[in-house]
Amino acid sequence: MSEETTVVHLLRHGQVFNPDGVLYGRLPGFRLSEAGEAMAEKAALWFLGKDVTHLVSSPLERAQQTAAPIARELDLPVQLDERLIEAGNAFEGLRVAGGRGVFRSPANWWKLRNPVRPSWGEPYVEIAARMLAAVEAARDAARGHAAVCVSHQLPIWTVRMHLEGRRYVHDPRRRECALASVTSVTYVGDRFVGVDYAEPAGATDPDAVPGA
Repeated sequence: MSEETTVVHLLRHGQVFNPDGVLYGRLPGFRLSEAGEAMAEKAALWFLGKDVTHLVSSPLERAQQTAAPIARELDLPVQLDERLIEAGNAFEGLRVAGGRGVFRSPANWWKLRNPVRPSWGEPYVEIAARMLAAVEAARDAARGHAAVCVSHQLPIWTVRMHLEGRRYVHDPRRRECALASVTSVTYVGDRFVGVDYAEPAGATDPDAVPGA
């Protein structure tokens, strides 16, 4: 008997209302902008006909907002999984670009000492481990069908690098993980077989704030 194929779609949330340009990370109160809400609607339509039977979201508000149109269109409940949350970052609430960016202050340089770990936030190996556990849980819940996990740029990119056997150290500007993009992980049985990528809401420019 052939093994079942299961697809876990990792959906990044839509654009966030962030007029001050801070790295909002896990901070509360950051919601989707109007453009972000429109992105979420487009993403929801993209999932029609894709045999999605399981929907799970990061607990952060912007992720739950992005999941809401999918839940409506597919008539699915949204389950929350803490493992899908944004990466922890020492620079939350601060600007990371421009004249007042954190990189211009010598007081912050110690936090930048080790890009391999990285020293300014949650280690890549820990991000990869929790995300992989969340992906595999979604795979098991949707055996033979598809699941959607709504998460954040850096966690999605990190678990993709892990699955593809790539080094974690990278240039954030080169992440293939646009706003409201879908990184689709395919399994045959429990065996990972590949990753596909799509941008249902259209391409977006690299974010001024990485890892959102």
